[in-house]
Amino acid sequence: MYPFSFHNPTRIEFGVDKEQFMGAYMREYGAKRALIVYGSERVKQSGLFARVANGLREQGIEFIECGGIKSNPVLSKVREAVQMAKDFKADSVLSIGGGSCLDSAKAIAAGACYAGDVWDFFKGTPIPQALMIFDVITLAATGSEMNWGAVITNEETRQKDSIHDRLLFPKVSVINPQLQATVSREYLVYSAADIIAHSIEAYFTAENRPQIIDGLVENNIKSVIQTTEKLLADPDDLDARGEFAWAATLALNGLTHLGIGKYQFPNHMLEHSMSAICDVPHGAGLSVLMPAWMHWYQAHNPQRFTRFAREVFALDSAEQGIQALRAWFDKIGTPIRLSQLNITDAQLEEIIENAAQTAKQRNLDALYSKAAISDIFALTR
Repeated sequence: MYPFSFHNPTRIEFGVDKEQFMGAYMREYGAKRALIVYGSERVKQSGLFARVANGLREQGIEFIECGGIKSNPVLSKVREAVQMAKDFKADSVLSIGGGSCLDSAKAIAAGACYAGDVWDFFKGTPIPQALMIFDVITLAATGSEMNWGAVITNEETRQKDSIHDRLLFPKVSVINPQLQATVSREYLVYSAADIIAHSIEAYFTAENRPQIIDGLVENNIKSVIQTTEKLLADPDDLDARGEFAWAATLALNGLTHLGIGKYQFPNHMLEHSMSAICDVPHGAGLSVLMPAWMHWYQAHNPQRFTRFAREVFALDSAEQGIQALRAWFDKIGTPIRLSQLNITDAQLEEIIENAAQTAKQRNLDALYSKAAISDIFALTR
């Protein structure tokens, strides 16, 4: 293994009913004034918001709320919430929702401590300070509950970009699998694709692959496949729901990226252009892109793709493994072709140009030229 430093300060509280103790958890860290952010009104209709809010009141934590955060979260909403947090003099941000809500909370936490525009951080300005971040995660997908990153779309420039900083690790994340039982069938399968994408990016592109890390990744992918099928058959299978949720966390909390050296996130780079321009569900875009990218990239690392086929699907060849993943995506009902996302030729040209510019900004254009990106998207048809 290559030398590494690893520190993940997020405290996970996993289990049924843990959300009702969020006030007590926040109080342990000294929180007194919180901005609560959430997505749809379902969090109130279900009673979840009230349970969490009551816990804050019991601990004497004052709060205001900001709802309406959407999937593929946008900068304008983050800016609105940043101003609310400043006006309220919040010392913390509490997210009740999925990864989009939590990503927004992270950006808000940084922006609330900054005199300039929060988008500066997405363009490279260091984050000097951030409010404390807490969350009750209601959708297993992004892994944002135990990592230092966030992704936001600037709808004015149609850029989807990310920030990463140690100040953005949540202090406490509550994972109650029972809260995720009402996730729709569509978003369950989109989430499965997202978790697998988080698992394979470094698996295929890292310059060094320790055996122990490979085993973690492969078993995580197999767990996602197995639990997804169980949940499609029985959405109330709490054991499967819990394993699925924990697989989402493990895929992107740092443990599967230790000692591997340099790696890339090409599938996410390409999909971010898709969802920035066409607002497609992130996981749906990934399930279309992944098999196409794998087919295009496999010659760069043939032994790795053969191993993937063998260890994940018990198949003999790299191409069989790629086709098995595509077939599984099709089986569970997440898109596998660009046409299923209703993306027009004109939009596709804009996506390719956007992705090529992103690749250039990240110094990846030697491999991901505009022509190469066009070739990858041609395989999604």
